[in-house]
Amino acid sequence: MNATVGDLEGKAAIVTGASSGIGEATAEMLAEAGASVALAARREDELEQLADRIEENGGEALVVPTDVTDGDQVDALVDETVETFGSLDILVNNAGVMLLERLDEADTDNLRQMVEVNLLGLMDATHSALPYMQKQGEGHIVNISSVAGRKAMAGGSGYNATKFGVNGFTEALRQEVSGEDFIRTTLIEPGYVDTELAEHIPDDEAQEQTKEALEQMDALEAEDIARTIAFAVGQPAHVDVNEILVRPTEQEL
Repeated sequence: MNATVGDLEGKAAIVTGASSGIGEATAEMLAEAGASVALAARREDELEQLADRIEENGGEALVVPTDVTDGDQVDALVDETVETFGSLDILVNNAGVMLLERLDEADTDNLRQMVEVNLLGLMDATHSALPYMQKQGEGHIVNISSVAGRKAMAGGSGYNATKFGVNGFTEALRQEVSGEDFIRTTLIEPGYVDTELAEHIPDDEAQEQTKEALEQMDALEAEDIARTIAFAVGQPAHVDVNEILVRPTEQEL
C-alpha cells in the first residue's frame, strides 16, 4: 500500500466508471487500502475481471452493472451497496465522456450524452447516496472534474459546460453539508491523463491533437489520479481536502 493512503478498513465505497482508466485504478487502490468497493459501469465483463483481481488480492468487491444516466439503476446501485456492505462511506463519481467538437459541427446527441453522464449522472448518484451518509453521520463524495472545469477551450464547449457544472455543483454541495457531521466533498481536476477517454472523441482533428499532446509529454497515468483520490479520502474525518488540481509537470495550460 502506498504510504500516503490512509487506512480504509471497514469503509464501503462506490466507484462509477470503474470498468477502465481512473475508475478502475481507484477501485483497486481503495480496496488495497481496506475498503469494500462497489464497481459500477455498463461493461459487466470488465467489472467482473476487476472484481476478480481485487478479491485475489484479499479485497472485497461488488459488481453492479450501472448506466449512470438511468436514475433507477443509480438508486439500485446505492441501495445494493448499503445492503451488501452495511454502509456507504465513499462515493467516487468518476463516470464521464469527453466528446470534443466545435458547437457548429456538434451532434446534439453527443451534447446531451455529456450532460447526462458527466453532470446529471453525478448529481443523481450524489442525491441517492447523501441520505445514507447523513443518517450514519459521515461520508465522503469525490467528484471527478477536469482542468476543463476551470479553463474553457475552443472545440470543447459542451465538455467545458459539464465540467464547469461539476465544479459549481460540488462547491454548492460542500456549503450545504459543511455544518453536518463529517460529510466531506472533494473535487479532483485532472489534466492530461493517458486513458481511453480520447478514443471516443468524435472530431478526428481534436482526437489527433489530444493523442499528440499525450504522446509529447509525460502524461499522468490513471494510478496518479487514483493515488490522489486515496489521499483525500484517507484523511482524518475533521480534514476535508476540498479541491485538487493535478496536471502533468509538462502541461502548460
